[in-house]
Amino acid sequence: MDYVGRTPAPPLDRLVDDVYVLTGTPRHRRLNVPPMPSAHLFVNLGGPARLWDPASPRPPDVVTDGWFMGLWTRRFEIEHHDPVRLVGVHFKPWGLAPFTGVAPSELRDRWVPADAVWGPAVGRMRDRLADAPSTSQVLDRLEEELRRRLDPEPPRGLALVHHTTRRLAGSGGTVPVGRLVADAGVSADHLVNQFRRHVGVTPKRVARIYRFAALILSVDARGPVDWPGLAHTAGFFDQAHLGREFKEFTGHTPTAYLRLRQRFPAVPDFPPDSGPMPADEISPSVTATDGDSIGGTSTPDEEDPWPR
Repeated sequence: MDYVGRTPAPPLDRLVDDVYVLTGTPRHRRLNVPPMPSAHLFVNLGGPARLWDPASPRPPDVVTDGWFMGLWTRRFEIEHHDPVRLVGVHFKPWGLAPFTGVAPSELRDRWVPADAVWGPAVGRMRDRLADAPSTSQVLDRLEEELRRRLDPEPPRGLALVHHTTRRLAGSGGTVPVGRLVADAGVSADHLVNQFRRHVGVTPKRVARIYRFAALILSVDARGPVDWPGLAHTAGFFDQAHLGREFKEFTGHTPTAYLRLRQRFPAVPDFPPDSGPMPADEISPSVTATDGDSIGGTSTPDEEDPWPR
């Protein structure tokens, strides 16, 4: 697949890590996605996708036009249609609410149809993106839509969350929350309340996600892995602590994850491969409830209009 992304121009860059276009045939149709420090908007221009929450007894959802996803604190699974034609936004952990007006806690560990948040305008935006003659213009139009929807007045307390979360990101989640509280000159309760308001989770949970993201992105499956050394560097108490976190966030033990990555190596410098891993134990062929086939191979009805 091809991934073309860029950091948007100010003022969007304060709230968005990147906007991107993902097209082509997926290497692995069904993916197991660990929690990462991002919220998302997906605008789907291809066939339906299917989303699972392994912690929920609910059946999977089939999603078509687009969906918002808040910060996830546990893993989820996604199955793409073939071919993939997806336009997306990676919001910073605090970046979603100024575009949606929805409290981050309402979207934590959830996905919702984009039109449930933005209404029928989502269909018009989707048509504009689909009609764009190039990938660059797709991203231009997406940025225009985000700028139009951005609340011009930063919410109260956002600057504190922004500053604190950037410190967590820069340290890979290893700065103790007590030090963050002391350095910010606020009470612990105030910092926790602001994080819940703007991110949807506590600073301790955000630190755990950054710490695990730094760990999983540092694993090189091409050779022996020094798990005790990685655990120490990433700020885990010990190897047992790392193992518990690994199981919670991926569904695998570190050893099982390593075997999986050795069988299916990630593509270097290809963001969609950085954290997600193949959900290869599960049958790749599933039929959607609306009759659209998610499994199997399909042929596009028209030529991809975005030259690369």
